[in-house]
Amino acid sequence: MASQEVITQLQHLETASNDQHAFEGYNNILTTILSTAGTALPANLVHYVQSIISDSIGVIHSRPLLSAFVEQYRKIPNNDAKIAAGTDIVELLSPKIVSYEQQDTDIKYILADAYEVDEDYTNSAKTLQTITLDSSQRSVSDDDRARVWMRICRCYLEEDDPTNALTYLNKVKQVIYSVTDQTTRLQFQLSQARIYDSQRAFLDASASYLQLSTETAIDEEECLQALSAAISCAVLAPAGPLRARQLGKLYKDERAAETPSYSILEKIYLDRLLAPAEVATFASSLQPHQLAKTSDNSTVLDKAVLEHNLLAVSRLYQNISTANLGHLLGVDAERAEMYAAAMIESSRLSGSIDQIAGVIHFNTREGGQDAVAMGLRAWEAGIQGLAEEVERVSTLLQREEPAFYERVMVA
Repeated sequence: MASQEVITQLQHLETASNDQHAFEGYNNILTTILSTAGTALPANLVHYVQSIISDSIGVIHSRPLLSAFVEQYRKIPNNDAKIAAGTDIVELLSPKIVSYEQQDTDIKYILADAYEVDEDYTNSAKTLQTITLDSSQRSVSDDDRARVWMRICRCYLEEDDPTNALTYLNKVKQVIYSVTDQTTRLQFQLSQARIYDSQRAFLDASASYLQLSTETAIDEEECLQALSAAISCAVLAPAGPLRARQLGKLYKDERAAETPSYSILEKIYLDRLLAPAEVATFASSLQPHQLAKTSDNSTVLDKAVLEHNLLAVSRLYQNISTANLGHLLGVDAERAEMYAAAMIESSRLSGSIDQIAGVIHFNTREGGQDAVAMGLRAWEAGIQGLAEEVERVSTLLQREEPAFYERVMVA
């Protein structure tokens, strides 16, 4: 509750006829309120704002008073008092937002900052959502809109809420090509990668992290972090040609050897079997959502490793019994056959299953075509390698000689 002394002083100023005297009086009262602080500080601040926006003062005199208040409100060191006062002040301004739009916006930014100091990202996002971005009173550029939407998106990501985060990322997508602020563009790329990651679209996440890792605007350490995240997501992606292509890009990146996940990347890319100890070491570096259980009570990593080892086995054997395959993969024969069947059906593994004999034949979609299939695969791998080298050189040119790259691309 506001102190009686403050209430009395404010009532006296509301009826004062000398505008200059009233202006000075309000500034003196605000100074007194801030200097005495205490538990009554939030209530005193709210009562102060209620007085300066009252009809007896008038909008012409209220605006400079409210602007002066905003600057003092920003400096309040007590975060709890700032939040308590800010939430009530925003409600007071709500019916009169047309008259005090800029001041209302400034207060909401300050309040959102205060929530984030307390790591209350949900309330920060909700506060930012109420900022008027389609205004007839002030100019709001695409950069300003994108900056607010991007901040809301990041707040929801901090709260592990990718659904709401995606809503605001999609808003940014509508204007991203006209956004000139580099920080906002980088935040957009990072948030997009994090959302793909949280939705288990690991190949898309890996591609986004890899693109971010080539940005010259961020320092080398952050580039390596992004590259490491790209490797982790690629490892977690479903085994198959698309993942193999992404793993190839990552393995051939000269910086990959500097990341902690390089060992597992190398083994997967070279189709080597993964040992349980290596998998456990890699798992310790993953985020909690990347280790969540799936419908069959296994993790995404368990499935990715099993599928990879199945592909690795297909490079070593022309055929194998389901019992022996299960032994190599560390699962029972029925589960080994189920995974092999699913990968063959989705064209991520070339082979066929003789269920009567309990044998899986690799690279034998049509009998007698082993040599043809192997030769075709080698030819495809060569083409893929050439394309990846061209892309790598193009990326290096873009990073090292941006002016030349722009000139060539435009031409």
